[in-house]
Amino acid sequence: MGFHARLRELGYELPGVAKPLASYVPAVRVGDQVWTPGQLPLVEGALPLTGKVGAEVTTEQAQEQARIAALNALAAIDDEVGLDNISRVVKIVGFVASDPSYEEQPAVINGASDFIGEVFGDAGKHARSAVGVAALPKNAPVEIELIVEITA
Repeated sequence: MGFHARLRELGYELPGVAKPLASYVPAVRVGDQVWTPGQLPLVEGALPLTGKVGAEVTTEQAQEQARIAALNALAAIDDEVGLDNISRVVKIVGFVASDPSYEEQPAVINGASDFIGEVFGDAGKHARSAVGVAALPKNAPVEIELIVEITA
């Protein structure tokens, strides 16, 4: 089963590629890898939730936002090389806009990691960073970057 089919089986559909907010492109192919810039959890061009995790946003809400951001990163990769050409997810980098006392950034980024694991199985086992930051663009609670290896 291809990864497009697996997404559909899980009840997901790739959104359109999010328009860059500044001077960059949605995905860059370098040899046998594709790198995405930070993807926000945009849904139809808007953030469904804003604020700091641990203050206005709960861990559970932020996990869902991380999943949405990862889905947006997959859309950018699909547009660049085709989702079914991914052979392995190499790394996820997750940024969490955090209240100063918040310490559960890894739990938030599990939203993206668990989603990628559901879609890609063993090929979705990846390295990862989960970083707390003071603020993200548009007051987003999370931002996700993906690096994948491709076969074509």
